[in-house]
Amino acid sequence: MIPSPPHRSRDRDRRALSVLGAAVLLLLHTPPAASAATAPHNGAPSAPVTPTPAAVDALVEEYREATGLPGAAVVLTHGTRTVHAGGYGTTPGGEPVTEHTPMAVASVSKSFTALAVLQLAEAGELGLDDPVREHLPEFTMADPRADRVTVRQLLDQTSGMSDSEFASYSRGRSTPTLRQSVEDLRGARLAAEPGTRWEYHNPNFQVAARLVEVVGGRPFADHLEERVLSPLGMEDSTTVDTDLDLPPSARGHVFVLGRPFPADEPPAFGNGSGGVLSTAADMGAWLVAHTNGGRGPGGDRILSEEGVRALHEPSPVSEGSYALGWSLDETGSGAPVVEHAGNLLTATAHQALLPDSGHGVAVMANSGSEGSGASALAAALVELIDSGRAPAPPTGTAMLVADAVLLSLGAAAVPLAWRGVRRAGGWARARGGRPWWTVAARLLPYAAPPLLMAGLHEVVGWLYRGRDVAWFQVPYLFTSFWAALLTVALACAAVASARVVRLVAARRGRGGGAGRASG
Repeated sequence: MIPSPPHRSRDRDRRALSVLGAAVLLLLHTPPAASAATAPHNGAPSAPVTPTPAAVDALVEEYREATGLPGAAVVLTHGTRTVHAGGYGTTPGGEPVTEHTPMAVASVSKSFTALAVLQLAEAGELGLDDPVREHLPEFTMADPRADRVTVRQLLDQTSGMSDSEFASYSRGRSTPTLRQSVEDLRGARLAAEPGTRWEYHNPNFQVAARLVEVVGGRPFADHLEERVLSPLGMEDSTTVDTDLDLPPSARGHVFVLGRPFPADEPPAFGNGSGGVLSTAADMGAWLVAHTNGGRGPGGDRILSEEGVRALHEPSPVSEGSYALGWSLDETGSGAPVVEHAGNLLTATAHQALLPDSGHGVAVMANSGSEGSGASALAAALVELIDSGRAPAPPTGTAMLVADAVLLSLGAAAVPLAWRGVRRAGGWARARGGRPWWTVAARLLPYAAPPLLMAGLHEVVGWLYRGRDVAWFQVPYLFTSFWAALLTVALACAAVASARVVRLVAARRGRGGGAGRASG
């Protein structure tokens, strides 16, 4: 047998590594955020029903078994009463989750901040259409249009502030307080004229929470405690500033190959926009206040009926999809849903109100995965109420297969890289006399995976419609993809480095030999 020329075998190595890198990139997926709204049912719509606690237990446990969700807290309300509040599974530390286990509600916190602002408006201490700077002079930006941002525009996310102009996530926890969070905006500009474009941006609610502090004359956490949580009997709830303040029970997991792994939340500041911690029992009182015209289960009023309606009134700029700290959608039968999702990177939450039937649902889950998070479980509970039928649980097969393929591709890069490094000397000798640009062209494909790895957060931010994403957050969002790409990137870097070193040595040797011959 006549052996193949050495360079053909090495070119196959290069092509194989390049194909692996491309395959890993193509398998990057961004599942859409789940909503409590469901697909239309087949057949005539049924009247809403109130599920029994046993039916709720069965649905949650079936969901947990199908998805591998480690722990969840769930509450279902109807009118002025809590139908069922329960905990399922365990915390990352192995303790049972109960209806009194504090868990992160993430961006569900925005509805708490919005209500606190409306309390001040009803007390006559501010107006929703007042400029923010009228009450919060420290709110300044490097854009004169910011002087026209109103309180309402913070709450319905039409202020013009944007992740594209201000990094709301990648600054980590460098912002330790709400006051510093507002000060950090001084160098930022607006992405749009206030009141003309809707865009989800966490600092809107951090500014709003700071507004509550300044106008109310006390820390935001104290305002919530005295004016919201205590009147509703939410004794186990509070709000915190950063990831360092999360108790062990509020920490969560990331998923790899269908298995949950405990993980600490990455550095972040979230008070006002995502800092509330609550329990299933406490969230029941919160939901009741919104379906009972501002009165909690004990009859204490935290907001007027008009104020509650204002919280749920959609902004025209959002095309009817966002109100004041709440989103709006429909069930499968066409009934309105007032809701909001919450997503940390290791935990998720979802709340949903069905105004027509007076039902409420809240779910907190200690998983950051879309495939096993709170929103999908809340959507299943809403469908159970809306149709009387429990939907089939997700299988999680697609995610498991994707993880397996990604990690297999990453593993395959290791022997290919070892082979490429070992044969780097022959590759360099074969190209020692060629022009530098032809050699560089041969090495260029190896740069693609490392460059993608370095800028992966920018790619993910683009996939998430321009949201700010920090590099250290990507492993939480796409754990298997990140691990596979990192392996491929290191493999490509190792082969390219070995070839460059051998090529330089070969050319120096050739130059030295020519010099001795001429002497």
